[in-house]
Amino acid sequence: MSRRPGAFGLLLLGLGSLLQVGCAAVTNPTANGVPAHALPPELLAESKEGYSPVDLTLLRVPPPEVYLLDVGDTLGVYVEGIVGSVDAPPPVSVADSTEKTPSIGYPFPIRDDGNVSLPMVGNVPMKGLTIEKAEQAIIQAYLDKEILRPNEYRIIVSLMRSRTVGVVVVREDSRSGSVTLQNNSLIGIGGSSTTIGGEQKPSGQIVDLPAYQNDLLNALARTGGLPSVSGGRDILIYRGSAGSDGYAEAPCRPLCPSDDPTIDGERIIRIPLRTKNCESVHIPREDIVLHDGDIVVVRGRNQETYYTGGILPSSVQSLPLDRDLNVIEAVLRARGQLLSGGLSTSNLNGSSVGSGVGNPSPSQLAILRETPGGQQVMIRVDLNEALRDPRLNLLVQADDVLILQENTDEAFARYVSQAVQFDFFFRILNRSDAQGGASVILP
Repeated sequence: MSRRPGAFGLLLLGLGSLLQVGCAAVTNPTANGVPAHALPPELLAESKEGYSPVDLTLLRVPPPEVYLLDVGDTLGVYVEGIVGSVDAPPPVSVADSTEKTPSIGYPFPIRDDGNVSLPMVGNVPMKGLTIEKAEQAIIQAYLDKEILRPNEYRIIVSLMRSRTVGVVVVREDSRSGSVTLQNNSLIGIGGSSTTIGGEQKPSGQIVDLPAYQNDLLNALARTGGLPSVSGGRDILIYRGSAGSDGYAEAPCRPLCPSDDPTIDGERIIRIPLRTKNCESVHIPREDIVLHDGDIVVVRGRNQETYYTGGILPSSVQSLPLDRDLNVIEAVLRARGQLLSGGLSTSNLNGSSVGSGVGNPSPSQLAILRETPGGQQVMIRVDLNEALRDPRLNLLVQADDVLILQENTDEAFARYVSQAVQFDFFFRILNRSDAQGGASVILP
């Protein structure tokens, strides 16, 4: 008489079958990773949340109460009978911007020595004077030469064109225009969309900033505004320099500027655009004042991605730029199973339950992560535990590889569910009479 195998025999039989077919849960090398609860802090992903824009007043220099003349300014000067005819009214120049007021007179630039050269009196110092004091200095120069008599002159001095500071602004956060093409299926199942363009397209622009407006905020406002969320969190300012021959020098610099503000003899300044947890930020005034030859680089942010594999569909997924993504959300974004209990949907036949008594959801997630030293570490996350304990629901960082597998118990349960067929029959006629039966069909 043959005996049916007991529960222990069925277990051995199932394990033998799993080993024979090379089940991933038994031979899976990712099962030996570092547990999520034992991961050192330096290997945890940095949070992207909690950042707030920096106070914009820290990026500008308050305008002065009075305008002081300097080299590069152009004065409008009218001296009746000397600089301008007695019979003709003085010329009036209307500014092309509402920021500038109309000027009267003929143009006289302030030269590199800080003087203006006027007819019959020669050089008159102008550097550091206000417009009113400059007018008094010109009047006094003509009175001292006895060219004009007191109370018998008509002199008008105005600011015709203010000096400017030329800087180069490189916007790495600029993006080209994009068009999204939506393709909907005729039968209402599925669909696809294609986005053309939208990639980062760095641009450069030479900007002439008027005096007392040569700060970082004005440079950004004139070249496209502040960076968006997709932009970087800081700005680099490369201070301009010139060699003895008058040409700009370009020494070799590292690709990633360090925290040291002086690199290769030149000063590189980093200006933060966002701060975390509303922490106070001190930006020295001299750092945001721009000078001739400065290069302002508004750094962009490349789209960060992570990769999926194993039971998860093989894909490349995008990481949010300003929001954290944990492993549970990453699995769902990749359309992975999570507490499905063997349920699956089909748009073609309407089926919502698969064969067998139900398949356990895979819960063994391995994360391949690059360490700060350029090495690679395997992190093991139990998704069932991560659902219960937020500390185990790790954040995903750029270039992570997420591999979802079944553990041994889940693989064995799936094998039993798919390979063993259970048939039940039970009938109750009344309370005192009942019949039932069960059969098991093994492969």
